[in-house]
Amino acid sequence: MKAMTLKQPGGLDQITLSELPDPGQPGEGEIRVAIKASSLNYHDLLVAQGVAPTEADRILMSDGAGVVEAIGEGVHEFAVGDSVVSTFFPNWTAGQPFTGVGHFAATPGDGAPGMAAQVVVRPVNAFTKAPQGWSHEESATITTAALTAWRALVVDGQLKAGETVLTLGTGGVSIAAIQLAKAMGARVIATSSSDEKLEKVKALGADEVINYKTHPEWAQEVLTLTQGEGVDHVVEVGGPGTLAQSIQSIKVGGHIALIGVLTGVQGDVPTAVLMAKQARLQGLIVASRRDQQEFIAALEANDIRPVIDTTMPFEQLSEAFDYQKSGQHFGKICVTW
Repeated sequence: MKAMTLKQPGGLDQITLSELPDPGQPGEGEIRVAIKASSLNYHDLLVAQGVAPTEADRILMSDGAGVVEAIGEGVHEFAVGDSVVSTFFPNWTAGQPFTGVGHFAATPGDGAPGMAAQVVVRPVNAFTKAPQGWSHEESATITTAALTAWRALVVDGQLKAGETVLTLGTGGVSIAAIQLAKAMGARVIATSSSDEKLEKVKALGADEVINYKTHPEWAQEVLTLTQGEGVDHVVEVGGPGTLAQSIQSIKVGGHIALIGVLTGVQGDVPTAVLMAKQARLQGLIVASRRDQQEFIAALEANDIRPVIDTTMPFEQLSEAFDYQKSGQHFGKICVTW
């Protein structure tokens, strides 16, 4: 069985095409899945680069989509031939976050073997059914980025039609958030450093766009576009380098979904402004299996399809990460066997 493994954490040159033993047949409560596709996330890049430490020879990648080849005793949720997609936290079936999801010990491609293998055998909670009619590449975009956007806006944010959402940049979470917000009748203000990418988010439905290089004090632009009120929701993927302006951009009583660490892991927070805004700053890491199932139902009902920039062979995973690092892509980067 082929798999993409990390010989030693600490660099893309450590990514290796390995030949591993077949995982065999599923035991009780398990399913055997032929993995067909995965998609790249910032978290996967951090693992590959050694920023997020993992074990030597770790099978990479959190996202995985494929087909059920066999089911173990007691499995009734899946049948042979079902198209499925992996879960980020197999140990989080439903409900509120708990201690077991405050780290990545159970996350595929980090603390647990990942999805960059031709075949995996996992407990049923490691997968849900994929959206009907989706390709494996499309389904592979759900596990991390798209589900994070769903939790930010719907589960935590309780987004309502007519509200205004601010998205930062054009990564996978932000693009999914734009699509979801528009499907739910919200107004979207999107930012990017690229006018070309801003044209693309307008084509996705963004109502207003801001180039944050042209307007480094972009919070003032947001306030101008909202008549000084601010937005109801900020999908905050930047971290300390953008958080202060996100807080300036939020309306009184609004909600900031703190997702990313693209600009660092710590920094100053204008607590007095946050307090005055009486806003909710909610940290989050992906979501539960139940959330994923509800998200997939919503995707099927609204016929929302992911934006995929390019698809490469699994064997070119290192090159795919290099492309991700370049920032040239718009949408998800997928890999397939």
